[in-house]
Amino acid sequence: MGDAEIIPIGTRGRPGRATGTQPSSAARSLAPKAAPAKATGPKSTTRPQPAAQAKPKPKPKAAPEPEQPVTATRPPVTTEIPTPKGGIPAGDWLAAVQGAAAEVFGADWEPQLARFLAFLRRRVAGDYRIDEYGFDQEITERFLMAALRPIAQKWFRVEVRGIENIPTDGGALVVSNHSGTVPVDGLMTMVSIHDEIGRFLRPLGADLVFRLPFVGSMARRSGATLACTEDAERMLSSGELVGVWPEGFKGIGKPYAERYKLQRFGRGGFVSAAVRTGVPIIPLSVVGAEEIYPLVGNVPSLARLLGVPYIPITPFFPLLGPLGLVPLPSKWLLEFGEPIRTDEFDAGAADDPMLVFNVTDQVRETIQQTLYSLLMKRQSVFR
Repeated sequence: MGDAEIIPIGTRGRPGRATGTQPSSAARSLAPKAAPAKATGPKSTTRPQPAAQAKPKPKPKAAPEPEQPVTATRPPVTTEIPTPKGGIPAGDWLAAVQGAAAEVFGADWEPQLARFLAFLRRRVAGDYRIDEYGFDQEITERFLMAALRPIAQKWFRVEVRGIENIPTDGGALVVSNHSGTVPVDGLMTMVSIHDEIGRFLRPLGADLVFRLPFVGSMARRSGATLACTEDAERMLSSGELVGVWPEGFKGIGKPYAERYKLQRFGRGGFVSAAVRTGVPIIPLSVVGAEEIYPLVGNVPSLARLLGVPYIPITPFFPLLGPLGLVPLPSKWLLEFGEPIRTDEFDAGAADDPMLVFNVTDQVRETIQQTLYSLLMKRQSVFR
């Protein structure tokens, strides 16, 4: 046995297999696969674990990769912005605005808006008409009358009587008493005549009115002109309805204790203008204006310093500041008397001082007696 040749198993009887450093193919198939060793560094002596049992190490967060350039195969980018969840579509917003406008301004709010935009376009382009006195009928009717109407109807509750005494066309002169500390009675007369018969009253104002920066411009645009004989005669000759307040600042600036007592009517210039043009004189008596700002005092020295007729002191002004400028809501009565004809006078009657004085006194007495009559019929100042 000692000299017998030993043949290794699995070498198919050929000597020399599996005796070298390289294992046989059978042995290689049976051996576990080892992890490749690094080129530098010692060989690991630990047995590698199967892949299923090895715990992967957490990888560090890698930097964000740069955006890949858009290729031809990438779908095109759309500009539509997606509606966020819970948002209101634009159509619903539009429907809500239209419904609110119809609720506030009425069902015909769209035609009204179109007319207003057309009005603005005309004003910007200068496509409007004013007369030789600066009267702007469109501004007066659409803005001034619209602003004064709620005050006349809701605040002062103006009641008009004898409106049939005003001619519907042709020249006429309306002569009224003046009161109220602030000339609000002229504005209420203007809006009342316009709403009753559709005519514009052209007031004759004092020169102080036209010297004020904003008030003078608005007075011109609303149809007022300077209280002079020339302008009055031109307006009456052209068929305008002219208004005059002969008491002037003496009437609106009188103390509350002298309310409804007419002051002097001047030298009768308004009568001369009416006689020369042959238009009727219509007396107007206004009750209620005396109580809106009860005048209980005055500051003459300050008035002279400021160049105004008076500085009013009322029970609420200047004690309550701007709140004292709110007029009291007294009940107003406007009564137009029977016209006094002037077309029957002779051609030179306007230059007769006695005739002018008699007609002036007749107008003044008519207004005064009507005021007493209205005060007796009035139940209360505020109703």
